[in-house]
Amino acid sequence: MTILFKDLLDHSALLKAVADMGYETPTPVQVASIPVALTGQDLCVCAQTGSGKTAAFLLPALARISQQRSTQSGNGMRVLVLVPTRELALQIEKNAQSYGQYFKWLRTISLVGGTSYGLQTRMLSKPIDLVIATPGRLLDHMRQGRIDFARLEILILDEADRMLDMGFVDDIRQITAKMPKNRQTLLFSATMDGVVGKLAKSITHQAKRIDIERNEEHGKIDEQLYYCDDIRHKKRLLNYFLRDIAIDQAIIFTSTKIMCEDLTDELYQQGYPAYCLHGDMPQSWRNRTLRDLHRGKIKILVATDVAARGIDAERITHVFNFDLPRNAEDYVHRIGRTGRAGKNGIAISLADVRENILVHKIERYIERQLLEFEIEGMASTRRKKHIKPKNQQKSPKRNNFNQSRKNKSIKSKKSR
Repeated sequence: MTILFKDLLDHSALLKAVADMGYETPTPVQVASIPVALTGQDLCVCAQTGSGKTAAFLLPALARISQQRSTQSGNGMRVLVLVPTRELALQIEKNAQSYGQYFKWLRTISLVGGTSYGLQTRMLSKPIDLVIATPGRLLDHMRQGRIDFARLEILILDEADRMLDMGFVDDIRQITAKMPKNRQTLLFSATMDGVVGKLAKSITHQAKRIDIERNEEHGKIDEQLYYCDDIRHKKRLLNYFLRDIAIDQAIIFTSTKIMCEDLTDELYQQGYPAYCLHGDMPQSWRNRTLRDLHRGKIKILVATDVAARGIDAERITHVFNFDLPRNAEDYVHRIGRTGRAGKNGIAISLADVRENILVHKIERYIERQLLEFEIEGMASTRRKKHIKPKNQQKSPKRNNFNQSRKNKSIKSKKSR
């Protein structure tokens, strides 16, 4: 039996908005979370990126505040969503406005760094329904006495694991300490282990735990791993791939802002329509870049991990990991920028032959082996010296590392 959104929500305006956006059937995390959230119970949801978490918390939150007026006076928000990055905050606000497009009364605001305090202060001086904020900027406003939690009914933490990785745990505790105890708290995270689990236990009350199985069907995203001898080899391979006419839009991830800018300049000089996105750019530039990406005006975007979360552009066909992420979890978020809305995508990782440890960390996290490929005439010449194969039979192109060590040992003995 197929479950539809109308089976989860008894709200005509929201159902109409969902239909307008082209959503037909809810995802597993939406099916499991929405009915519980509508009851007012606290939730701790463990689900991977791209699983539909945003709708899983926004739809019930909007439904609840639309069905009853606040019993408290003042200008404070009724729903607060805490997120790790500016890009994710802006994306969630955009989604909220789409879901609430038939609510003429709905007022939303994003409290993020890189934008004017003046505009945010003016908007906070009036009654607000939904605030999406990064912890740092929200604390800034709290210290200035601009935040009123008296009307707060629902607190949502999205990508809680990422916020803790970024060092926001103390900020979150300071923020939640000022909130009403009778609020509803919904926490979404890719993992509930360690510090995340402790935080969830401390800020929720009798929360229902929901674990959504990782989607191990990877047909939508074709993941490919290529080993490179050095940076010049990487650039030759990247140039080879970018000539593929099948690319509609592509994101190339780098590990540093300097590399992001340098690679963008090189690609532009080679004739590729490349644009840059990183954390040191003015917020207005970043916003314009993201808008142009969504509108299809940008074909190639070179970005740091600031773009790994919060970008939901359906036309992204390729993701390139020019630099491997240092955090294995970021690999999942990066490649999740393609294969959206049921479309197929390609994720290509370019690994230096000395980065086998990073590759193994990623494979342990995703619990599967990355398939290794070679381009004829452009294969790594140093691979044999650095990488030990995991399964010689499954990947015939892999070098026999054990045999290499054995031969090396024999040569060493002969030399003696």
